[in-house]
Amino acid sequence: MSISPPKWSSSTPVPQKDEEERLRELGYQPVLARRMGGFGNFAISFSVISVLSGCMTLYGFGLGAGGPAVMMWGWIGVGLFVLCVGMALAEVTSAYPTSGALYYMADRLGGRKWGWYTGWLNLLGLLGAIAGIDYGAALFTGAFLNLQWGFTPTPGSTMVIFLCILLLHAVLNLFGVRLVSVLNSISVWWHLGGVALIVGALAIVPSDHQSPSFVFTEFVNDTGWSNPIYVAAIGLLLAQYTFSGYDASAHLSEETSNASVSAARGIVRAIWVSWIAGFALLAGLTFAIQDYAGTQNSATGVPPAQILLDALGTGGATALLLVVITAQLFCGNAEVAAASRMVFAFSRDGALPGSKIWRRVSRRTQTPVPAVWLSVGVAALLALPSLYSATAYGAVTAINVIGITPAYAIPIYLRLRAGDNFEPGPWNLGRWSKPIGWTAVTWVAVITVVFLLPQSYPVTVSSMNYASIALITVLTLATVWWFVARRTYSTPSSYGTAREEAEIAEGIV
Repeated sequence: MSISPPKWSSSTPVPQKDEEERLRELGYQPVLARRMGGFGNFAISFSVISVLSGCMTLYGFGLGAGGPAVMMWGWIGVGLFVLCVGMALAEVTSAYPTSGALYYMADRLGGRKWGWYTGWLNLLGLLGAIAGIDYGAALFTGAFLNLQWGFTPTPGSTMVIFLCILLLHAVLNLFGVRLVSVLNSISVWWHLGGVALIVGALAIVPSDHQSPSFVFTEFVNDTGWSNPIYVAAIGLLLAQYTFSGYDASAHLSEETSNASVSAARGIVRAIWVSWIAGFALLAGLTFAIQDYAGTQNSATGVPPAQILLDALGTGGATALLLVVITAQLFCGNAEVAAASRMVFAFSRDGALPGSKIWRRVSRRTQTPVPAVWLSVGVAALLALPSLYSATAYGAVTAINVIGITPAYAIPIYLRLRAGDNFEPGPWNLGRWSKPIGWTAVTWVAVITVVFLLPQSYPVTVSSMNYASIALITVLTLATVWWFVARRTYSTPSSYGTAREEAEIAEGIV
């Protein structure tokens, strides 16, 4: 599979030997193993986006929040805007290829407070993504057990499965970035093959299919809200949630060869390949719906599982669910890798409570071990409301979107504000930088407001959108902690000082 860079990006390679020197110029001493190639860097963002995770886990939400019309056209529209965000972010990533990624870019372009709040938003989004991905995998695992052995999923049993998946991903990430890179490379072909297999089976096996008119124009509103525009806006959560996490390429840049180019390309490639694959998957599922109400109220608890069951029978549905679950496990593992690097980098700059613990790196694997455990631990806490709230999973996915999406826009906005003072890296948009950048910033501003709104009516304790509370909580925590840690938090302005080098060396265990 050949994936070419955009015409406006530079194809001039950055010499391999300059990457470590560039990192030192940015103020950091290299302590992570640079063992990931360009394909591996693309693969981690593609694995985190994971159309077999995002599209499948929120498909049931989409069925009631606008139905097929919003899912299909929303995917096309959101994908276009996200591609703009990704290209604009890739340009800044090329200039600042560090594990800190978004917050480091914001700090350099706007100052310490910009970097501080960007980092906390980015961290909230990444940790929310782990919770959303792995809890979704737990839901699908419960559906698989239901089909295979008649197991009835409950909130408690789903939580146990979720915790086991978190533990698996923590352990896999402790073996080092080389294993993570290998798994992500396998994940790319697993996702593409899985989508082709699912779409092909759903196109060939069932004798009855929905009409194109149904797939592209049928509007369904089960939210309780009467305004169709409001409902359609809420329904965009499926696409926007799926199209998140591509900053993983930036977070793994200190472990990527030729990162100034490879990390930028990885972001853009992951988005457009996912855009095509996701459209095929959503179309395949929607054309194959046999009973709309039955799909929504599936005994498996997972509407896509019911579509597979109705269209292919128990044997076919069970086999394809295994394909989906495996893809979701790949996705969650990649997200833990990205989030742990963010925790490591933020702690390296003294931004988190207990930073001296979280920035420690294993001498044997050159992996930030405590950061891995913190990432999965907080993700577990974020998913706990799912034990008592049926709408909590939608809130967890919204937490991911409202945390990470604004964090994407901040460095893009600051780069636009900097104008000619911004020194682009070898991958850049040239004359397209401003129009694409302002399109990206505007889109993020709109979609962030949308996902803070209530998703169902009437608004009750169990149905409210807790994403707004999560956002307020993390911004409050960030503000309070700023007054405690502002003297210790700083990103180095140039070559690391002797004190910084000694502190980093002290953290390698």
